[in-house]
Amino acid sequence: MAGFSGMFNTGNFAQNLAKLSFAQMITRLMPNGQAPLFAISSMMKTETAVQPEHGFFTKTMLFPQFVLASAVADGTTNVFTVVDSSNILPGMTLRSQDTGENIIVDNIISPTSIQVVRGVGTVTPVAINNSTPFYQVGSAFEEGSVRPIALNITPVRITNYTQIFRNSWALTDTARATLVIAGETTIAESKQDCAAFHALDIEKSLLFGQKFLGTRKGQPFRTMDGILNIIANPAYYPAQFPTPNVTTAGSTTNYTQLEAALDACFNQTTDPKVSNERVLFVGGTARKVLNNIGRLNGTYYMVDGQLNFGLQFQTFKISRGTFRMIEHPLLNTNPDWAKMAIALDLSTFALAYLGDRKTRFDPFGVGEGGDAGLDAQGGTLTTELTCTIKNPPANAVIYNLTAGAAG
Repeated sequence: MAGFSGMFNTGNFAQNLAKLSFAQMITRLMPNGQAPLFAISSMMKTETAVQPEHGFFTKTMLFPQFVLASAVADGTTNVFTVVDSSNILPGMTLRSQDTGENIIVDNIISPTSIQVVRGVGTVTPVAINNSTPFYQVGSAFEEGSVRPIALNITPVRITNYTQIFRNSWALTDTARATLVIAGETTIAESKQDCAAFHALDIEKSLLFGQKFLGTRKGQPFRTMDGILNIIANPAYYPAQFPTPNVTTAGSTTNYTQLEAALDACFNQTTDPKVSNERVLFVGGTARKVLNNIGRLNGTYYMVDGQLNFGLQFQTFKISRGTFRMIEHPLLNTNPDWAKMAIALDLSTFALAYLGDRKTRFDPFGVGEGGDAGLDAQGGTLTTELTCTIKNPPANAVIYNLTAGAAG
């Protein structure tokens, strides 16, 4: 121990002798509501997976049509060369988009050739240009006709794998018994951190997961497809609208371009009660872009004595539907995701838990019903689930929303 001479000042304090003045709590520097999609799922119906591969079969209604592969020379030619005669049957009536003429199919000669009866209606048959589409407008049969050939819709098999999520909290029993000046008890803090990481791991996989089946450390290993991968899979789209609803925006985006990017998700109806409404999860940059599109396409007046100004849109509409914006905190964790917008039809989305493997807590160590031989305590959260989207084309995603523009 040593003494000193002169005036005592704060520099003479021994370490931690002075009372600490910072707040006696830990401020959690993480977005409030970091897993909104996972949270929303708790208020929706869930499914039960009976094995690690979980899925369903889906059918999309057929709208038969064909396209001419070569021009029809005159109004009497009754054998058409077509690009593809799939789903075309005798007895179907089809209308030429070029001339308005209705025809009836007599015979399917080959996958690229059909025999028809011309002028079944009021429009006089004439020559028809190459590449003209014909759309089915019904069917018609004579009295005493032979029963028609059956047309069936082939179901599409959509599957996903259940993914196991595990997060632990742990601390020695000495650390548990030690009092701290910030936060709650050490055990409470450790539990809260574990729960936050568990929810965040699930949320990230719901968005960005990619389906995989293999082995790891000699054991079966699976990951699930998330929303972005499901929306981008062309195998889930009908023949009439085969292009996935995925758009990468340019350096600027105006209202016309925004509508074009989102319009196709309304070609599909899952829930008649909310068929024209979607939730739009956005990053911070994307939200500013959408807000600026609204601001730049309207007129905003300032008046004398005005005490505040600015516009903040929560909802926007396009011709065929409404989007309700929710800023997703996870998308703000890097500048690339902040430019994303994900349109989700909530009626198509559900979580499927494998059997009874909803989130389970397994304690270990002293107390908590664990192993009393370990001078420590902790626990592990385990969840096994998968993501399902029953109608992928009813959803959409936009990447790279950078700046808004008028137009």
